[in-house]
Amino acid sequence: MSSGTGMRVVVTGATGNVGTSVVRLLSEDPEVASVLGLARRIPDWSPPKTDWSAVDLASEQSDLAEQFRGADAVVHLAWAFQPTHDPAATWRTNVLGSMRVFDAVAAAGVPALVHASSVGAYSPGPKDRAVDESWPTHGWPDAAYCREKAYLERALDTFERDHPETRVVRMRPAFLFKWESASEQRRIFGGRFLPGPLARPELLPFLPDIPGLRVQALHTDDAANAYRLAVHSDVRGAFNLAAEQPVDAQVLGEMLGARPVRLPRTAARSAIAAAWGLHLLPASPHLFDAVLRLPLLDCTRARAELGWRPERTATQVLEEFLQGLQQGGGARTEPMRGRKVG
Repeated sequence: MSSGTGMRVVVTGATGNVGTSVVRLLSEDPEVASVLGLARRIPDWSPPKTDWSAVDLASEQSDLAEQFRGADAVVHLAWAFQPTHDPAATWRTNVLGSMRVFDAVAAAGVPALVHASSVGAYSPGPKDRAVDESWPTHGWPDAAYCREKAYLERALDTFERDHPETRVVRMRPAFLFKWESASEQRRIFGGRFLPGPLARPELLPFLPDIPGLRVQALHTDDAANAYRLAVHSDVRGAFNLAAEQPVDAQVLGEMLGARPVRLPRTAARSAIAAAWGLHLLPASPHLFDAVLRLPLLDCTRARAELGWRPERTATQVLEEFLQGLQQGGGARTEPMRGRKVG
């Protein structure tokens, strides 16, 4: 590792959408002496002050405490979205793997743990007003992603009770996008064979306007900056992260020049369920159900206590992401490899 008087930070899931942004910002931070990125596969990418270690959180053989020893903070981002047809597999990585991270943080005596929670951890909430961090975090139980994020909120409750000496921060961002994440997210949610070049406004004469489909977006780099600020700060607890303004069919229609057309929720869900059942679509109908029920996020606390503000609006984020879909946007890590098709 690099030597120096600055901080030593370990990042799990360092080669994914959020991880690549967090590692880059930390590597550019003059107050950070070294960054250790943990990932299943070592990338062909060498940011300044950054070393890599191959670690699989799903493996009980991983010596995470040794990786964490001497760190000033652990930023835990690692997460598996698939296979959606095998929730036991994602549970092993996401929940059991995260609990190994928490235990290793305590064993290594790391002073701070910054954990990637999500808007998906929240219980169903309103679409006409924003909720703060006190909103219940019981998720939508039918969706594995929400169920796992909510379970880890309870695990962190126990961790904080048992280890009050460790400063725990829970980031709860909205949906995160950037140009470089386009290919990865197309594969995760749309499938390997969905052609990115088809994501062109002129090919969308109308947009499905589904009741409840009103969500928030955020640029991944803006979210990463909140993680960086949390590493340096003495804050504890949860922070909502989202950009203005909420995105619905009306906003997307104006952005893409397409006409919103009302589509019943049941019709949209039936189509998604059929495609998922045939293994044509990776995103499950249960996740669709959850998205329709997610609350909007009030980010006052992040602004007041972290001094955080997103630099991009939600429409700017989606415009950049759309360009990434068309151009096969990606980065020099295995999860983020850029391809237009396949």
